Amino acid sequence: MIGFGERLHSAVARHGRLCVGIDPHASLLAQWGLEASAAGTREFGLRVVAAAAGRVGIVKPQVAFFERWGSAGFAALEDVQAAARDAGLLVIADAKRGDIGSTMDGYAAAWLEPGAPLEADAVTVSPYLGPGSLRGTIAAAARAGKGVFVLAATSNPEALGVQSAEVSVVDAQRGQTVADWVASGIGWANRAAVDAGGWGPVGLVVGATVDRDELGLTDEALRGAPILAPGFGAQGVGLRDVGSVFGAHAPQVIANASRSVLAAGPDGIAAAIDAHRAELADAFEEEPRG
Repeated sequence: MIGFGERLHSAVARHGRLCVGIDPHASLLAQWGLEASAAGTREFGLRVVAAAAGRVGIVKPQVAFFERWGSAGFAALEDVQAAARDAGLLVIADAKRGDIGSTMDGYAAAWLEPGAPLEADAVTVSPYLGPGSLRGTIAAAARAGKGVFVLAATSNPEALGVQSAEVSVVDAQRGQTVADWVASGIGWANRAAVDAGGWGPVGLVVGATVDRDELGLTDEALRGAPILAPGFGAQGVGLRDVGSVFGAHAPQVIANASRSVLAAGPDGIAAAIDAHRAELADAFEEEPRG
């Protein structure tokens, strides 16, 4: 079985580092001429998938915008994620789940178990019940060839007070911040793959707008982990800035763009994806790939 890190690396090699968000905001549904309903949300998602297929390797549905429609919304999400995976896209379900014990095992089964209705290739998870609470989910992901992206340094400004706070637990370094403790706490899962020169099953969510020094997020904590980076485009950071923002870690970055792509509308989304992909390739002095 091919692991998630290898599949992610292969998708980047084929199509580049752009991840297209599938975020059916109410305003975007209206702009696209779609009704504010589960059916409209489903149609929106399927159109994004059709535009993304063959242009990028990764999409990220924002689960909240489907969940708000209840069971019909989840059915719509099932259809969108299945269509994306059938089209050869890697699906990162942006669900931000986080709990302990059997409850977290249930979330892992829902999003990462092969054949599950909501099956994705990876899921975002919250570590704020402690990084150790994710061990079972990470192990389940690795067994299934799936991935997990752990929230480490998010782009929302109100997170700074929590993520920059110093931790006071036995296994922490003196003065270590929560963000660094979280990122360091999942390193065990990637060690074998990193030692072999690849990517493991666990990535980190690190916003493009955050100051990593301010958060105390060290190079060692980021070493070898895929980095899912929101904050490009509509939040003000240009894709050409990926090198200056992430430095030596830029080759690990999967750059997410949502509103700046989706705002182009159904007739312009394909061209917007191409433009974003070209800008990101230019940052790495690469040829845009199809």
